[in-house]
Amino acid sequence: MNLEPVQQTERIESVDVLRGFSLLGILLLNIVSFGLPFAAYLNPSAYGGQTGDNLGIWTVAMTFWEGKMRAIFSMLFGTSAIILLSRAEARGAGIHAADIYYRRTLWLILFGLLHAHLIWYGDILYAYGMVGLFLFPFRTLRAKTLILLGAALIVLHSLQNVGAGIGIKEMSEKAAEAEKLEASGKALTSEQKKVRKEWNDVRDMFAPTKEKVDEEIKAHRGGWVDNLKQRSGIAVAFQFTMFFQFMFLDVFAMLILGMGLAKAGVFSAQLSYRFYATSAVIGFLVGAPLNYWASRQWAASGFDIPAFFTYLGSTADPGRFLVAGGYIGLIMMICKSSHYRWITAPLAAVGRTALSNYLLTSILLTIYFDGWGLGNFAKIERAKLYWVVLVMWAINLIISPIWLRYFRYGPAEWAWRSLTYWKRQPMGYDVKS
Repeated sequence: MNLEPVQQTERIESVDVLRGFSLLGILLLNIVSFGLPFAAYLNPSAYGGQTGDNLGIWTVAMTFWEGKMRAIFSMLFGTSAIILLSRAEARGAGIHAADIYYRRTLWLILFGLLHAHLIWYGDILYAYGMVGLFLFPFRTLRAKTLILLGAALIVLHSLQNVGAGIGIKEMSEKAAEAEKLEASGKALTSEQKKVRKEWNDVRDMFAPTKEKVDEEIKAHRGGWVDNLKQRSGIAVAFQFTMFFQFMFLDVFAMLILGMGLAKAGVFSAQLSYRFYATSAVIGFLVGAPLNYWASRQWAASGFDIPAFFTYLGSTADPGRFLVAGGYIGLIMMICKSSHYRWITAPLAAVGRTALSNYLLTSILLTIYFDGWGLGNFAKIERAKLYWVVLVMWAINLIISPIWLRYFRYGPAEWAWRSLTYWKRQPMGYDVKS
């Protein structure tokens, strides 16, 4: 039995290419959270501009990017779990396969906690690690079973969003009624006070007051300690309250679906051009118009909070998975061809060093935007943030291939593998190789 990290000759290049593509694509959304106040991520009227180019780029993001890149990245995490466990069990690892898998997952949770609280609150590693704790029993299921289960979880998550929308609309109406009663001089019941507080919390998340936005900007432009206080508060909400209420089912669905699609050979470019072309056509011709319609309807409502769930919340899952399937089909067709190495090679290098690139992006962008660095937070309009994205992409795409000429893994991948196998892994290549 030889338990060791996957070697270069064993890697599936199309998986690395798709991982690199999705990692770069995630920054198209995350850049708003790096550079603008929290509420601006979804609501352009909260900050960053809701007219002209700013509204246009928001509409493009909602149509083609929001949730799609993360869906692909998440499904590939499920894929990596299948690859790791199938290799280990094929080599007769037995119970040691579970030992390796859970050690890997627990370290990822720690990485996510450190990343969220010390660098940037929008971490996804913690969510993958927490949901990953539940994946091991599903490894033996057939591809079809996993895909159907993933699809059922997606439907369940969509229903959860619809239910949340109905609840928030009722909450907003009750809160408005409570405010009228209080304005007329009547005392509020404890239940009415509770509803009003809950509604104010939701409103602060989607459409905070100018005073709260100014406080957030001041914290970001302050020193590292000021950032830590503000960042940790949001991170706690993400990793505990919001995670268990909304994100767990979301991530669980994507990881299970990724395991099934991996077993079906979808991510290894093994299927026909016809299959991938059909996926691309349906994804972009059905999913993209659905996303566009939903985003325009929310904008037409004046970015009303309950209307967000009515339009975007209810259509998010089918829309994003269709468009994600479109991207997967397109990338797999490119990988099947031998004419696009100039595209696939650098993307594969980014994918092989995805964890390092993910953390590097957070470090460099927090230095650029936050006050303990260059202090550019909330100084750049939404549309102009994408110039920063292009620079960051260039750094990822240039450094990754150069690094891999001399080293087997990215620095974060090396640390993760060494901790997972509880053995210091070789970093450089052997002299013979």
